Amino acid sequence: MTIATSTNLRLDWVTIGFMASIHIGALFALLPSNFSWTAVGLLIFLHWVTGGLGITLGWHRLVTHRSFQTPKWLEYFLVLCGTLSCEGGVIDWVGLHRIHHLHSDTAPDPHDSNKGFWWSHMGWMLYDIPADEKVPQFTKDISDDRVYQFLDNYFIPLQVALGILLYALGGWSFVVWGIFLRLVVVFHCTWFVNSATHKFGYSNFESGDRSKNCWWVALLTYGEGWHNNHHAYQFSARHGMKWREIDLTWITIQFLQMLGLAQKVKLVGKGEL
Repeated sequence: MTIATSTNLRLDWVTIGFMASIHIGALFALLPSNFSWTAVGLLIFLHWVTGGLGITLGWHRLVTHRSFQTPKWLEYFLVLCGTLSCEGGVIDWVGLHRIHHLHSDTAPDPHDSNKGFWWSHMGWMLYDIPADEKVPQFTKDISDDRVYQFLDNYFIPLQVALGILLYALGGWSFVVWGIFLRLVVVFHCTWFVNSATHKFGYSNFESGDRSKNCWWVALLTYGEGWHNNHHAYQFSARHGMKWREIDLTWITIQFLQMLGLAQKVKLVGKGEL
């Protein structure tokens, strides 16, 4: 079997151009004319909505791993929040993440950390990788859902619509901080889960790969940095399993439970910890 590396893969110029344009746009936040504390607050709020509620709670723990259940309207809302993170289509994201868990830190893993920090952080996205073709095999539970199909196909127009709304509310500073800079920050926070938590930190469990618990990634990603715990018990809605491992997303799930909006929450038994 041939192991695919960046030397025998075709560059994905569309993704490269998109990533370059978003990062260049974020640089306009350095202009004093685009700064305001309201814009900073907008970035923080949208970081939580799109990165916390959307990616961490919705795309990852709810949809990818089905670690709990919600009413369908709430599931769709959380998936929409994740769509506004602009990390590609939800169906592709879920499929690639499931492939990652199946083959973690081996050649078929889309962001195999053995290929280096840059590759696992974002390099893998800049190429047409073999895993892309396998996504349909891993997303049969969501690929026929019309809401998922719409959000998967139109995540960029939805981002443009959000940008128009922000411009109407606060002008270019809101667009620069609420779209461009916020996307860059959410991107890299998410990517640190692929890269940093397979390199830095400690392990509570033998997970069969290089996953680590990294406190600062957990801080940036609402609890996703307790990655060794997650790889050891992928089904668990709770990632921070020790008293000192603060998991804000688990606190959110508990809140939804209290409201009756989260059911069938999967957890690790006390005897397994």
